Amino acid sequence: MRPYIFLALLTATAVACQRDSAPRETARPAARRLAELSSSAKADIALAADTTIVSARIAAGATLASILHTQNVIASDVTEIVLRAGRVFDLRKVRKDQPYRLETTTVGTVRRLEYEIDGDRLLRVARADRDHELVAEVLPIAKTRRVDVVRAEIDRSHTSLVSAMDDAGETIDLTLALADIFGGEIDFSTDVQPGDRVELAVEKQFREDGRFAGYGPIVAAEFVNAGRSLRAVRFTPDGGKPDYYDARGVSMRRFFLASPLKFQPVVTSAFSRSRLHPVLREYRAHLGVDYRAPSGAPVIAVADGIVMSAGASGASGNMVHLRHTNGFETMYLHLSAIAVRTGGRVHQGDLIGRVGATGLATGPHLDYRVKKNGSFVDPLAAHRSMPPGDPVPRAQMAAFEEARDHALAAISTSAVARVADSNGTVQ
Repeated sequence: MRPYIFLALLTATAVACQRDSAPRETARPAARRLAELSSSAKADIALAADTTIVSARIAAGATLASILHTQNVIASDVTEIVLRAGRVFDLRKVRKDQPYRLETTTVGTVRRLEYEIDGDRLLRVARADRDHELVAEVLPIAKTRRVDVVRAEIDRSHTSLVSAMDDAGETIDLTLALADIFGGEIDFSTDVQPGDRVELAVEKQFREDGRFAGYGPIVAAEFVNAGRSLRAVRFTPDGGKPDYYDARGVSMRRFFLASPLKFQPVVTSAFSRSRLHPVLREYRAHLGVDYRAPSGAPVIAVADGIVMSAGASGASGNMVHLRHTNGFETMYLHLSAIAVRTGGRVHQGDLIGRVGATGLATGPHLDYRVKKNGSFVDPLAAHRSMPPGDPVPRAQMAAFEEARDHALAAISTSAVARVADSNGTVQ
């Protein structure tokens, strides 16, 4: 081979090798540069969010307009929201401590406002998209429901139904509902004692995120009080309203509730024709029964009636006087506040006032009095003798018995399982 030909081949080979090897030598730097560019692009994409979300509760004295102004919502949106929301909901009823959620843009326009009216309803003002006008509506809060069994026992550590139910993990709302059912049979201020127990099946409600959202109706309940077992079942007669009946279909309601106070008060002075007055220190008739209770405790009407008077009444302090059917009247003395007006109508269980120490009194208590045909009678004896309400109609007893057996099955099954578990036979 001629020398110049060999040299040409050698040069061509070297150039080819450089072309093949150059990409391999620059591959790593190029990859690094691509990664750097990619990282830079990501940093550029992560722009400041154009939406601000605030979740809070209504402050004391706040209005919907003041909340929007505080959150820097543009004036035109504030006006529009107040106008549209006011058409579907009375904005004067916006309440302290209720939660709200506000979604706004960086320029102060509103995308969505949600305000919880109560445990069941939601006020929503929102745009379908960025270009649409605001739409206001009141919507139900989505919930799931299930029936749970609840048990509580009165003992030395939990001497009231309130504390026993609290220890069982339940709220005062369920305790009040239970007291309403058995209020005609049990005076929760005097009759509850260690050894009493309650078991009930109740509907519980939960939001989509699993949060507890309140109680539905109590389906069935059993209260063992001083050795006697009281059972109540919820049933709706044809054409009637839901109510509670015992296992025989007799209404749990009585003409009078067992007490005008629901929980924890103590009888400090009984009905008497001659009692030493704690202030005047002289013997005189005490024509009612005194319940010691904390100031501000709710006082309720023991039966449907008309308000004969409501206001200051000398030594009796602030007093409410109700007239009922069948010749009965009731009086509630020494109240700190009155919740009814003369001439108004009240229903059994309605709030009529609050415990106080007005008039001639040594401390907070309720002096409760009952008249029958114009004469004062012993309230405790009168309440015990009150007849029950209407029973389940005979024609509907078969339907009631079927509903009763189904409702009580949850409690009975739970009780059997609990006894079996205590014997070590059920895991």
